[in-house]
Amino acid sequence: MKIEQIYTTCLAEAAYYIESNGEVAIIDPLRETSPYLEMAAGAGAKIKYIFETHFHADFVSGHVDLSKKTGAPIVFGPTANPAFDCIIAEDNQEFKIGDITIKVLHTPGHTPESVTYLLVDANGNDHAIFTGDTLFLGDVGRPDLAIKGDLTREDLAGMLFDSLRKRIMTLSDDLVVYPAHGAGSACGKNMSSETVGRLGDQKETNYALRVDMTREEFIKEVTEGIQPPPSYFPKNAMMNKMGYDAIDEVISRGERALSLSEFNEEVENGALILDVRHQADFMKGFIPDSLFIGLNGTFAMWVGALIEDIKQPIVLIAPEGQAEEAVLRLARVGYDHTIGYLNGGIESYEGTLNTIETMSVKEFEGVYKDTNIIDVRKPGEFTADHIVDAKHYPLDFINSRLDELDKGTHYHMHCAGGYRSVIAISILMQNGYDKLTNITEGYRGFEGTSIELTDYVCPSTLK
Repeated sequence: MKIEQIYTTCLAEAAYYIESNGEVAIIDPLRETSPYLEMAAGAGAKIKYIFETHFHADFVSGHVDLSKKTGAPIVFGPTANPAFDCIIAEDNQEFKIGDITIKVLHTPGHTPESVTYLLVDANGNDHAIFTGDTLFLGDVGRPDLAIKGDLTREDLAGMLFDSLRKRIMTLSDDLVVYPAHGAGSACGKNMSSETVGRLGDQKETNYALRVDMTREEFIKEVTEGIQPPPSYFPKNAMMNKMGYDAIDEVISRGERALSLSEFNEEVENGALILDVRHQADFMKGFIPDSLFIGLNGTFAMWVGALIEDIKQPIVLIAPEGQAEEAVLRLARVGYDHTIGYLNGGIESYEGTLNTIETMSVKEFEGVYKDTNIIDVRKPGEFTADHIVDAKHYPLDFINSRLDELDKGTHYHMHCAGGYRSVIAISILMQNGYDKLTNITEGYRGFEGTSIELTDYVCPSTLK
């Protein structure tokens, strides 16, 4: 038996390859199919089933394409009703993969159709659970992403309470826990940076699995402090339910090299310029009205949070050889309308480039008391510690708060390490703000300076 976790940091997502005696099961695959096909071919094995734990909201799964390429059926849990052929498994239904068995445990709560897959080894012993978004390490799935009809998030949280206590907490402490996400995902609030754990440890440390916790306490704690989901979540969930264009077609359309005249024509027709270079390169020179989201950060999640129209036509400014990667990572979150990239990159652009004014922490230290400071980190980061008198404008919601800023005021902006603040500045510049300075090192650079902070938390713990 072989179990391999395929973890994608950009989405904080874990897919799973399970192999036994020449047969393979894939759980929660990302949209690109080649990794799974290559792994199976390399082992001389056949993909037999494609298991989905639920209709994912934070990425487009590869289940439809992978099924078409392999003939393997897609398996969803009870109550799922996708628009394509698949197996709707019953609670406790078992599937054989070589010498092992995968058993379906219906665990509604994150979504009504959510399931956990229990892996039983060749000796008949329970070995592992693949929990999807039902149970994370350190957290559980948010219950507000699949509200329908009369269901409320409190209703779903109550279902999740029952699922955890009746279906998961009754299992052996020795089981390996393989969740669908780790720290950084918007599908939970307090996920661990670890991506594999032990059920017994979760029973001892996960706040949502406390044995003395009442149903009412659970509902309150799980629903408290949930930030609104990114606007692309329901659109991805619908694509996963209804189907989508083949990934090979999406990449073929998007990796077209555009001449400068073609590039300019697409922009004039409404295409968004998305610059995916490193922030240091972007600040030195970029095409006016470009949106910066660098491939070196959590690219796909910020695309989904900040580009509201999932069908927005996009043209790329990409480092040499990285256009296809950008197209693929856009497609992972359902942005399938990339038209192409500027051939030759930024160097081939003939117009005037914009730049971003920068300031080092050392320079900022001497003037910060006389500046207007904007902190674009997440609410939890800001609450833990921030510059005294800084204003908080989380990047996730900056588009909805643009009218709160004054175009005549000069703002000094920072995040934790210098990536998100450049994204924020690019958005502000698109909207006519031009008095902006980026603090290049971000909050992590403030340690040991005279900059006045609230109760200090070591910046190394901040994401």
